[in-house]
Amino acid sequence: MANEVYIIAAVRTPVGVGRPDRGDLYPIAPVDLAAQVLNEALSRAGVSHAQVEDVILGCVTPMGDQGANIARLALLQAGFPVEVPGIQINRMCGSGQQAVHFGAQAILVGDMDLVLAGGIEMMSHQPLGADWPESWPEDFPYPLIHQGLSAELMAEKWHLSRDALDDYAFQSHVRAGAAIREHRQESQILPIQVPNGNGKTRMITVDQGVRLKPDREKMASLRPVFKEDGVITAGNSSQISDGAAALLLASEQAVKRYSLKPKARIVSRAVIGSDPVLMLDTPIPATRMVLSKAGMTLDQIDIIEINEAFASVVLAWFEELHADPEKVNPDGGAIAHGHPLGATGAVLMTKLLHELEMYNERYGLQVMCIGHGMSTATILERLQ
Repeated sequence: MANEVYIIAAVRTPVGVGRPDRGDLYPIAPVDLAAQVLNEALSRAGVSHAQVEDVILGCVTPMGDQGANIARLALLQAGFPVEVPGIQINRMCGSGQQAVHFGAQAILVGDMDLVLAGGIEMMSHQPLGADWPESWPEDFPYPLIHQGLSAELMAEKWHLSRDALDDYAFQSHVRAGAAIREHRQESQILPIQVPNGNGKTRMITVDQGVRLKPDREKMASLRPVFKEDGVITAGNSSQISDGAAALLLASEQAVKRYSLKPKARIVSRAVIGSDPVLMLDTPIPATRMVLSKAGMTLDQIDIIEINEAFASVVLAWFEELHADPEKVNPDGGAIAHGHPLGATGAVLMTKLLHELEMYNERYGLQVMCIGHGMSTATILERLQ
């Protein structure tokens, strides 16, 4: 048990609609939102700022008010001693999950004992694609296409119908809505106080993109976004969002030294690449890889969180791996609650940990598709 990485605390903000004109979290600066979850994770763990040895945050668009190494700026804003370092990383949609992996690896090699890892993305402040170059070298070996077109390619390759995609998207909202109504996510969410004008404030306590009464007929009426005769619509794709999450990781030595109470251990981690054009099929080999590293089979996994970047990603994954649908995204996914890019990996891991606790299950799998054909995957074991 000495060579283990434990999760001591995990917390996330509500996921807000990521648009400047109607973004719920928009009035808050990204550095402030990140600082709040960092402090909350420490508070829940009973750890002081000075005991943390590094802060690693994913952020996909590190520009403007998300630039200049937002991890370092957020920890300073949160009141950490100046001796605590911080780093921002970008593995695109898997950034928050990769931050946890990097933190775990630092602990496993003995460099550190306590690491805060997570992610921050406010797409209402820095829009998707703001950091993309205007042109690529003419001899670049692959055509770089929009993920929406890759989602269409996924649907074509696995013969996924528009009805099947919309049915899955509708279910995501139904499940997320039930989780909100039944207060199943309160323990994982840090309520955020937001200025409401005229000197007043309001509390954001739940994910704002969820349709509590989803309209399946309206979903069917939406036009394809990326291809005239396609099947990918705004309704069966993830939402543009704002959010942040943080997890405190600890070594066995830190657990003993500070009398910490681990919630879970990280069983295995994986990252893999694949075709950068089809792009979104990589969760399939990533799942196989992380299971192999753990010496496990998929039927041993109790709860699975796969990022719903597009419904076609999840349905293709189902076609190949034949997982039990009841185990997958039991409280809905990014189609319903949104996808704040660099934060989503940490948001989903926070969700997964709390779902394992709430449903009294043992093993959880998290897997995500990533731009340019990559995927991150993690297996957790909840500790009794």
